[in-house]
Amino acid sequence: MVVPDHQLDLIFSAMADPTRRAILARLTRGEATVMELAKPFDISLPAVSKHLKVLARAGLISRNRDAQWLRCRLEPAPLEEARRWIDQQRRIQDKSLSCIDSPFPK
Repeated sequence: MVVPDHQLDLIFSAMADPTRRAILARLTRGEATVMELAKPFDISLPAVSKHLKVLARAGLISRNRDAQWLRCRLEPAPLEEARRWIDQQRRIQDKSLSCIDSPFPK
C-alpha cells in the first residue's frame, strides 16, 4: 500500500515533537485516559489535548469515549507505513552508495 505524501507528512510531523513521541511510547503499553497521559508532563491539560489531536489527525492514535473518560489507543498501521518508507529510502541510498564505493559496477 502506498501512503500519500500528505499522510506521511502528518505522521512525521506528529512524531517530530518529543511530547508526542513520549505519548506514543506510553501507549505501546496499552490504552490510557487523557488524564493518565497528561500526568508525567508539566503542561496544561488543553496542551496535552492539542498533542492528542495532532496524533489522531496523523492516524497514530484513536480516541473513544468510555463513560466520562476519553481513552486513547495506539494505532500501529501509520508507524508501519513510516517504517516502510524509511526502509525504501535506505535501500535506494544503499544501492546508490554501493556504486560509489566500488570502482566496478555491479
